[in-house]
Amino acid sequence: MLFGVPMRLLPPGRRPMSSGSRAGLGAALVLLALVSAIELADGSEARYIGLIVAAPFLAAAFASWRVVLGVGVLATAVGGAFALAGHENRLANATIVVGIGLATAIAAAVAFIRERQAERIAELSRLASVAQQAVLRPLGPQVGTLAVSGRYISATAAADIGGDLYEALDTPYGVRMIIGDVRGKGLDAVRLASIVLGSYRHVAYERADLRAIVADLDRAVARSVGDEDFVTAALVEERGGTLTIVNCGHPAPLLLRRGEVIPLEPPAPAPPLGFMPVVRPRVERLEPGDRLLLFTDGLGEARRDGEFFPTADRAWRLLGHGTVGDGLASLETALVEWVHGRLDDDIALVLMEYAGARPVTAAAVPSWEVGAPES
Repeated sequence: MLFGVPMRLLPPGRRPMSSGSRAGLGAALVLLALVSAIELADGSEARYIGLIVAAPFLAAAFASWRVVLGVGVLATAVGGAFALAGHENRLANATIVVGIGLATAIAAAVAFIRERQAERIAELSRLASVAQQAVLRPLGPQVGTLAVSGRYISATAAADIGGDLYEALDTPYGVRMIIGDVRGKGLDAVRLASIVLGSYRHVAYERADLRAIVADLDRAVARSVGDEDFVTAALVEERGGTLTIVNCGHPAPLLLRRGEVIPLEPPAPAPPLGFMPVVRPRVERLEPGDRLLLFTDGLGEARRDGEFFPTADRAWRLLGHGTVGDGLASLETALVEWVHGRLDDDIALVLMEYAGARPVTAAAVPSWEVGAPES
């Protein structure tokens, strides 16, 4: 069992062979075995040793350059053995053996370059993951009195970060949340998303009115982008069971209440951040068990065969049960299945649940203070 060697039998300091190297080595050995069997069955003359030149290239497609060199040495030895055994075309056979050696060197170089590129891609992926965690910090599971969960679904398999943003903070003015979508993609979108979130994490603790926060964020965006760039955003505040929403050109949040799904449209439309929005708050009174879904427009644009994902129709069945984290996981699974795994845009999701007002506890009064209750 060539590939079943336990790790404990490996020499100290040697890492186990990767699955790619095992696959490349196995394919190359199968090819060498087939060519050898054909040569032995055909007779004493070497007629098929030229096929052996494919072995190192076959290994190079998957294996490390060290494995490719090993395969090449073995292939050269096998080819040389058959060439020496033959009595005809010795010069041609010798040329083929030399060609196998040259092919081994080329294949090893190809494998070396492929490994280095794979390492760079892996490093970039790690950096993107770190940047994602810095820009979009994990939410929940509890923020103030609310159960909160956030989820980012990337449309690009090779990247987990984009221009969508979200945050939830427990501030002196209640739990405040933001969800937004930067126009455009790539590093510029990531940069602007980080600017918006950085500003929000500061002013959310300083401003008593959500409209003042919008004005601060609008100035931050205007200072950082061109004339055609903008950020859509929805800001939410929960305070003592009262929900306040201001919307800057963003998809309306969905309120899930007793089996119904209610879009919380703004009283009047407002442009995105960067275009000096003048917002009008929408105020709702929450009930225990209410859930609120915040999302970016990638969810509304997800479609298959021209049919959009029925978010409002399926929201309660997907999001109304289990924990808020379970709900978002169910929504993502249903969404990816709907589009057959092919999204056109990134999607940011935030789901919160209101359990009820925080109980008011009376401050303890020292027994020596005038008016303190007797024990």
